[in-house]
Amino acid sequence: MPYRQVFEQSILISANSTVVERCFTDLELMHQWLNPMLRCEPIDQWDTNVGGRCRFVIQLPLFQPTLKTVVLEREPGLIVWGFEGYFKGCDRWECIPQTQGTKLLNRFEFEIPNPLIKFGFNLFAAALTKADMEAQLRRLKQVAERL
Repeated sequence: MPYRQVFEQSILISANSTVVERCFTDLELMHQWLNPMLRCEPIDQWDTNVGGRCRFVIQLPLFQPTLKTVVLEREPGLIVWGFEGYFKGCDRWECIPQTQGTKLLNRFEFEIPNPLIKFGFNLFAAALTKADMEAQLRRLKQVAERL
């Protein structure tokens, strides 16, 4: 059975769920908080409804790994992107209304089918990926609280 890894983090944002949701479904707003080395591109047209597809491209100098995604689940305040490639899994973004704003939960659940890539990821990139995901949440918070 493949080994699934889960990176989960959350942040409290002083904005309502509708505003927070816009930050992770509006492509222009996404590019304000995504890691600058990560580019999100629509496949065909930008669509965050179930079945909508896009690709995330890591912009490295010699190699640009691409992860194609499809929206698996969509409700107000929730989107789940599924992906299959060098990673296989899903990326869940969920707004949980709070008295003083919104708790944003991000859960990145995946497995890496290729043992060599898995080894390299765990050795070199796992800790950086988790730290970057936490930094993205802080940047998203800033964007949402400015709106």
